[in-house]
Amino acid sequence: MYDYLIVGAGLYGSVFAHEATKKGRKCLVIDKRDHIGGNIYTEEIEGINVHKYGAHIFHTSDKKIWDYVNAFADFNNYINSPIAIYKDELYNLPFNMNTFSKMWGIRTPAEARERIAKQIEELSIGEPANLEEQALSLVGSDVYEKLIKGYTQKQWGRECVDLPAFIIKRLPLRFTYDNNYFNDRYQGIPIGGYTGIIEKLLEGSDVRISTDYYELIGKEPDIAKSIVYTGMIDEFFGFEFGHLQYRTVSFETEVIDTDNYQGNAVVNYTDAEVPYTRIIEHKHFEFGKQEKTVISREYSREWEPGMETYYPVNDDRNGALYLRYKEKADALDNVIFGGRLGTYKYYDMDKVIAAALDDAAKYIR
Repeated sequence: MYDYLIVGAGLYGSVFAHEATKKGRKCLVIDKRDHIGGNIYTEEIEGINVHKYGAHIFHTSDKKIWDYVNAFADFNNYINSPIAIYKDELYNLPFNMNTFSKMWGIRTPAEARERIAKQIEELSIGEPANLEEQALSLVGSDVYEKLIKGYTQKQWGRECVDLPAFIIKRLPLRFTYDNNYFNDRYQGIPIGGYTGIIEKLLEGSDVRISTDYYELIGKEPDIAKSIVYTGMIDEFFGFEFGHLQYRTVSFETEVIDTDNYQGNAVVNYTDAEVPYTRIIEHKHFEFGKQEKTVISREYSREWEPGMETYYPVNDDRNGALYLRYKEKADALDNVIFGGRLGTYKYYDMDKVIAAALDDAAKYIR
């Protein structure tokens, strides 16, 4: 018997396993995929560490979390500075003075503020009734039409007028010439990829990949005293109240015989006519000098059973449904639900680690 059966060898499950092992607990970590690492898994192609499930850039303002993750890898000084392409126009992200200067031919923050304020005033939007009105009331019509509308519709598979306003609570506008996407104090990419971090976190645990939780627990129901479950919470309860909704992402990855395809790691395509949301060129995360390059085009789609789950659809209907499942989860004594699927919440990596550390401190005695 194990002390913990940890379902999912992603970041949350691996951190929990590491903390439990440090305290002398015996852990079995399983994953239905044929590899560890969950969505931060990186695989080497042409000498390039490819982010198989999309770009993952570590950033945090929490020094405790930064020090924690740096114990398992050396991080480089990569700064996330994505660009956006709308039709034949190219803009810097996040929305900053470089963006505004290119869009309107202006130079000063005062000019940019005046242009945005004038557009917002002309729209005369009261209380925003949907995402489109919310975005327009924050950034005006030009930024919305070129850099938000098409991208958002592709990402969510719905018209912006059909999405709730609260999805965009704020849209940061920077009136400086600064292309650093994140405001966090610490930022970087682990040299050699993320998989090495997971390997070190799982040292001391038994690990089984290509293993289905429900098949395992059906054969060995008493395999562990407690379960740490990072899969879909609605699936755990047999979809008793119905399916929670997710968005999924598919990737079209190819090796290209050039040393530099797009000159940047992340390029968003904000025009609705372009079917993919962005192209990732993986070598730029680690300043690669390889003769070839690897790119991934990302396509956002509605999730269906059997697909990989990525983003929870956090609208009112799904929020209420999740609370029903959470009530059942809270009534269980020997199951801990964690990660983005177990808690039906989108997490940045630093918040996943923080949640796993908090739960480990709370439950491991």
